[in-house]
Amino acid sequence: MQRLKKGNYKLPAYLLVIMNILGFGLLCMANNFDPNIMYIGLGIMAFLLLVYCIVVVCRMGDKFLILIASMLITIGLLMLCRLNLKMGVRQIIWIGLGVIVFFTSYCIYYNIWFWDKMWFVYLGLGTVLFIMTLTLGQKVSGSTNWLSIAGIYFQPSEITKILYVMFLSCYYSKSWEYPVLKIKPKYITAMGTYLFILFLVMQRDWGTILVLFLIYIFMIYIYENGFGFLAANFMLAAVTALLGYKFLYHIRVRVSVWLDPWSDIANKGYQITQSLFAIASGGYFGRGLGNGSPSYIPEVHTDFIFAAICEEMGVFGGAAVIILFFLLSYRCFKIALGAKNPFNKAVGVGLTLMFAFQTFIIIGGVIKFIPLTGITVPFVSYGGTSIIASFISLGIMQAISAKEVRGEKRAGK
Repeated sequence: MQRLKKGNYKLPAYLLVIMNILGFGLLCMANNFDPNIMYIGLGIMAFLLLVYCIVVVCRMGDKFLILIASMLITIGLLMLCRLNLKMGVRQIIWIGLGVIVFFTSYCIYYNIWFWDKMWFVYLGLGTVLFIMTLTLGQKVSGSTNWLSIAGIYFQPSEITKILYVMFLSCYYSKSWEYPVLKIKPKYITAMGTYLFILFLVMQRDWGTILVLFLIYIFMIYIYENGFGFLAANFMLAAVTALLGYKFLYHIRVRVSVWLDPWSDIANKGYQITQSLFAIASGGYFGRGLGNGSPSYIPEVHTDFIFAAICEEMGVFGGAAVIILFFLLSYRCFKIALGAKNPFNKAVGVGLTLMFAFQTFIIIGGVIKFIPLTGITVPFVSYGGTSIIASFISLGIMQAISAKEVRGEKRAGK
């Protein structure tokens, strides 16, 4: 094993230690020196350091991916423990399961070499998940996008986003070039995209629609020659959006609240205005952990956790979250651009776009930059499905990185 240079892996680990000690120490003081908070802080710090050490020692590719994710997890867990200690403990359980899934997805993706041959599996499995959600799903906050198994709720659309990226990657890596029923793969991917979007319209999951469409548009921009196909998709999307605004009441409400939430501040505009009040009250340095009033914001533990972070950690705390996502996107793009295998490159680009757009959409909605859609902040928001899906994506990126770092070559690759 190549000897590890101290400066390459110890200093970032120290930053994670400092973040956990300071954060949970301040939260402990804000809660009358509750020892349970310090136990949680020390436990999660030790656990994340162990995961980081495994990635470094086993040479599992880019060591900064899991470190950045760990910092985001720490910030999210700090805020969740501040909101509700029991909720924070449940999130730790999901993080533990997510780490198991991270290593599992890494091993599976790393050791299987025919991912680029299974476009029909990704399309078929995604369709089945959508049909199951529509027929058996539970309606939560106006959207039918949850399934319940043994009393545990999960959101299949989080997994479908990953399947969709792999479906697109089969075509854009040139691994799938033969027509099906005389239909070219280019148009099958377009039909698959709009089929998924149609299912999501029926579920009223507007955030996921926007994520999938932006991934599709940027993949076309990156891989297609010329602008004709890109322009055609933009025009189709514009017509669909106008029709949706005209005939779907829910969309009109979202747009009107975005344009003027103050006209109905006690009802439809309550959520976004409370978010803006919280961000403004935090100032640059925040009101301090435990000193804010995030409970006034509906869904503060999921969609609006960024507003709670800004209120108690300030604009600088919110900026730190955004910078961490910039760093995560940068590392993922670097891995994707360095991948020699075309399928790995396309998957890397797609998953990076997924992280980036999901973060932009929810944070943009919370600060009223764009209309609000109900999705989570990866690694930060409360939610089991979101954590699991984020760790699956991270495990795949880690496997792509490891293949390049180790320089392994297999027959036919």
